[in-house]
Amino acid sequence: MEGPVDKLKLRSLIRQRRASIPEAEQYASSVRIRETLLDQPWVQMAGLVACYWSAGSEPATHGLVFALWKHGATVMLPVLRDDLDLDWAVYDGPDSLTPGRFGIMEPTDVRRGADAIRTAALVIVPALAVDRSTGVRLGRGGGSYDRALARVGPNVPTVALLHEGELLDGVPAEPHDRPVRYAALPGGLVRLGTDQPAE
Repeated sequence: MEGPVDKLKLRSLIRQRRASIPEAEQYASSVRIRETLLDQPWVQMAGLVACYWSAGSEPATHGLVFALWKHGATVMLPVLRDDLDLDWAVYDGPDSLTPGRFGIMEPTDVRRGADAIRTAALVIVPALAVDRSTGVRLGRGGGSYDRALARVGPNVPTVALLHEGELLDGVPAEPHDRPVRYAALPGGLVRLGTDQPAE
């Protein structure tokens, strides 16, 4: 029982920290994350990208999604299903979105199914924190992204977007938790398990 309790405490702490970040700082951080990712050749070459539409105090992805789309990538965004698994639909510009469950914007395009993420060449996911040594991410608690990440091939880059201070030494893990390979922060991109900047 200790793991889930620790997760609850950590989620609460990080949400409080995020809520205290000034809006201008959040914007500047999101721009740096976007520029760092767009500089990576493996991001530039990804023809099909699974990403997400950020909400609240998450590192903003709106500019990143738009830039990937403008550069010619097909960008899929999640559509939350009743069972809390993720379906996927294609982003086709800002006008292609509509409020979904919990008010999070979702594409109006035809749903591709939960397995559509298997075909992505790059997967970008939200996280409240990530363990620098294992890549285990702390999500919101619904398990949606752990289920989605379980469908992603072992050679596909998976990236969690974080504010500074959210790459931690030790994130409580449970058997269903799925790691990511990279963390993108305002200060740069880190290849997890190595604690070194990504090449």
